Amino acid sequence: MAWIGQQWWKIRLILVVIGFLVFASTFVSAQERREEHEGLGYKRQVEWNNVIRVVNHTSQSAKSGYKKVWPDMKFGWRIVLGTILGFFGAGFASVGGVGGGGIYVPMFALIIGFDEKSSTAMSKCMIVGGATATCFYNLRQKHPTLDLPIIDYDLALLFQPMLMLGISIGVALNVIFADWMITVLLIICFMVPSTKSFFRGIETWKRETVKKEAASHLQSNGMDAEAPAHNNTNPTEPEETKTTKVSMLKNVHWKELGILTAVWVVVLALQIAKNYTRTCSVQYWLLNFLQIPVTVGVTSYEAVSLYKGRRVIASKGEAVTEWRVIRLIVYCGFGILAGITGGLLGVGGGFILNPMFLEIGIPPQVSSATSIFVMTFSSSMSVVEYYLLKRFPVPFALYFAAVATISAVVGQYLVGKVIKILGRASLIIFILFGMIFTSAVSLGGVGIARVVESIEHKEYMGFENICKYQQ
Repeated sequence: MAWIGQQWWKIRLILVVIGFLVFASTFVSAQERREEHEGLGYKRQVEWNNVIRVVNHTSQSAKSGYKKVWPDMKFGWRIVLGTILGFFGAGFASVGGVGGGGIYVPMFALIIGFDEKSSTAMSKCMIVGGATATCFYNLRQKHPTLDLPIIDYDLALLFQPMLMLGISIGVALNVIFADWMITVLLIICFMVPSTKSFFRGIETWKRETVKKEAASHLQSNGMDAEAPAHNNTNPTEPEETKTTKVSMLKNVHWKELGILTAVWVVVLALQIAKNYTRTCSVQYWLLNFLQIPVTVGVTSYEAVSLYKGRRVIASKGEAVTEWRVIRLIVYCGFGILAGITGGLLGVGGGFILNPMFLEIGIPPQVSSATSIFVMTFSSSMSVVEYYLLKRFPVPFALYFAAVATISAVVGQYLVGKVIKILGRASLIIFILFGMIFTSAVSLGGVGIARVVESIEHKEYMGFENICKYQQ
């Protein structure tokens, strides 16, 4: 009951923030309508790169007046600096289990020179490159202590459909919300999980230290340190952990993977079809609402199976989780929240999923691998749609996707070796904290600068009309 109360406290906090944003926006809108001159503010075009105002192509038509800014692909300091930042960002993002959009979007807008929408599209290409490489790398990896895949497919079935549904909602909210609202939500949504990840990392580090000290003490007494360290698990576990790679055919849960792929195909088809309808028409809203039975149906099936004990989150080991209805509803709600913030801010959503997986009790390696696995579906769907709408230059996208792919493999390999040598899986949690905090600073800083400029230019800062915006 204490856990449930804590989660409801978080939900109430989010509702209070959203309510405050609605009230404040209404007040600001009323004030500005009295002060603005005819045609001033609402239709003014600002030439400064708006990194935060990420409007996905699924929420606008080809007639919106969008003007792309694509720099020439030639060797220079911008490409070199972008490559270096992208390489390190993708490496740490793949290990931390996040997409890395909080680093990529400002990089493409402020360094490479893309417009804001193209920066988001390019960011998604890098996320897909790094996430796909990480997934293929992890498909052969085993659970750090159990004879299981490192990817928890039941956990993915519970959250992947909700993430994709939330992204569709977040894209629409991105059009409706003003820049200052997005900036406030960004800072809140990034700082809260980053703080929780930091303290979770410290807690895990302390447990690892106690375990290492106990093993060292036993070894100094001439006893075998390995057996006591694992006497609370299956006796065959030490032999299992020596083999970290197995055949992909045996390690993949094909049934679950097939269901996740089917959800991806259906939602992608609905999103593509929506682009060929008139905004706010009956067909437009019908295609939007058709996503609900598909995504909610799959997640509900998994949730009911967990509740009745037909399926389990096996990656937790022997720890028993009592799946109460309210707990499952809260988890699914956070899955939708991760998607909403991902669509609203143009990031992957791993900054919410990964800390939540850690709170559930999933080991850091499994949490990171599963989070990346889930994000691969949502990000790849965005890239396909961006390509159909020609939102990014293909040569640029292929180059930076290749950078992210190589970096992700190198990062997984090197950090895996370091963790094996040091016995510190908490390093993954600290990397997660660093990525989320860096994203909060970069996107938050640019967002605040954009809001200040909007105030100086007396721009309209209330809610937008999604139907008018797309015409």
